[in-house]
Amino acid sequence: MFKILSTGVVLAGVVCTPAPISRVQTARTTPPAPPDLRDDPRLPALRQFFAKAGCPALYYAGVFLEAADLYKLDWRLLPSISYVESTGGKFAKNNNFFGWDSGKASFDTPVQAIHHVGYRLSHSARYRSKSVDTVLASYNPDADYAAKVKSVMRRIAPLE
Repeated sequence: MFKILSTGVVLAGVVCTPAPISRVQTARTTPPAPPDLRDDPRLPALRQFFAKAGCPALYYAGVFLEAADLYKLDWRLLPSISYVESTGGKFAKNNNFFGWDSGKASFDTPVQAIHHVGYRLSHSARYRSKSVDTVLASYNPDADYAAKVKSVMRRIAPLE
């Protein structure tokens, strides 16, 4: 660790190598190219649902689909939670369309909120690999919550 140079200076040091980047960090820092949704039948269904209710979430329909595909979620889940929690952004505070963290979370943009909540529903041990009913029971333990969200999901498109 110590080396005496010819000038009489003593150097001490530790050799460090960078830690490998995990998949999570890579996924967050290098997002995939957005999908081509032009011929995706889900996009007009989602837009029509939000437009009928006059929801700001209408402008983020493509982002909801992108997040659902990226995080392997039912494509109606995030839009439905946003509708139940804030009427699709009408009553959202700090871009928190989802009432995330009991409504205390603040997001820079609705896009950030959609991806944050989608990521958490997909990767957090609290939600990961669980049925929609179990996810919704964890998201909001109110006895009627899952039924409300699933009702909205059916209004967007029939359950598969």
